[in-house]
Amino acid sequence: MRYARAYYHCRHCGQGHFPFDTANGLQADRLSAGLRPLVCLAGVLESFRDGADDLLRRFAGVRLSAAAVRATTEAAGRRLAERQQAGDLVCPPPQRPWDFRLEGRRHTAAYLGLDAFSVPIQEPGGGKAEGRMLYTAVLYTPDKSHSHYLVDFDLDRLVGQMRQAAIRLGLGAAHQVIAITDAGNGLEAALRRHFWDDLLCILDWYHASQHLHAYAGCLHAQDSAAAAAWVRQAKGLLYEQGGTALLEHLRGQPVPADAKAADELRKLIGYFTATEHRTDYPAYRRHGWDIGSGPTEAACKVVGERLKGSGMRWVEGGAAEVAPLRALYLSGSEVWDDFWALAV
Repeated sequence: MRYARAYYHCRHCGQGHFPFDTANGLQADRLSAGLRPLVCLAGVLESFRDGADDLLRRFAGVRLSAAAVRATTEAAGRRLAERQQAGDLVCPPPQRPWDFRLEGRRHTAAYLGLDAFSVPIQEPGGGKAEGRMLYTAVLYTPDKSHSHYLVDFDLDRLVGQMRQAAIRLGLGAAHQVIAITDAGNGLEAALRRHFWDDLLCILDWYHASQHLHAYAGCLHAQDSAAAAAWVRQAKGLLYEQGGTALLEHLRGQPVPADAKAADELRKLIGYFTATEHRTDYPAYRRHGWDIGSGPTEAACKVVGERLKGSGMRWVEGGAAEVAPLRALYLSGSEVWDDFWALAV
């Protein structure tokens, strides 16, 4: 659609303006207030080229270049990131309170998830640089029907935003707030700095199990049946009696004759010693709490799908602008619309 608009020029100051542009939210990108969110949606769902050529052209009849989609998306993401980093979190209280009920239980629970994944980075000259870890957070209900996503390259800044989101989303109404992580470096400490010192942190069951599988494979490198039997016994102890019982079992194991296996046993004991306080799985299961970090792994996957496409490499600033907008969209239409109601 083509349109004509009036232009006014002041002969005294030499400046001019288009009143139509101001009234319709047109900015330097020359997009309307209604079109700009659609362009950014295309930019966070697909690559900038596919967003321009497939989503916008095929489904909306809008013809824009990939560069225009990129510039518009990054500008919106920059505004969002700056707003959230300044403490103005885009996280309106839900229209209906989140339901923290646990099936078959009288008490309630709310969950926090925190992890990181590597974003492929490009050097200024176009070369491949070392990836940067993007921290990804999710706050969710026991039935997984409600989730809120946040991302940031700075861990402490992200966990500060998690606390704000927890307050606005009403997680304090739950009897128990639970953080489930994989014991990654600094994650538990950051959560306890920003929430409270005795925040219940659970070690993701599947990460704990992977360590047992890895050791069994080293101990019985040539005997898969023996490795499976060893893992079955160790996981049974961990699941039914908890990390303390497993540690007692590991410490009672004879030191393997193979030097590599002996070193792996030492590392395994060290791992469960450091995480023992997070491995009381029998108690967690009695309360009906989750012991796996599936929603957090899924959060990394769905955010990462936009940043880790085939052949993609990012300058850090671009990733830092697109990722928060992607997380905002994944958090639901209510949050997405709230941002655009104030952004245009």
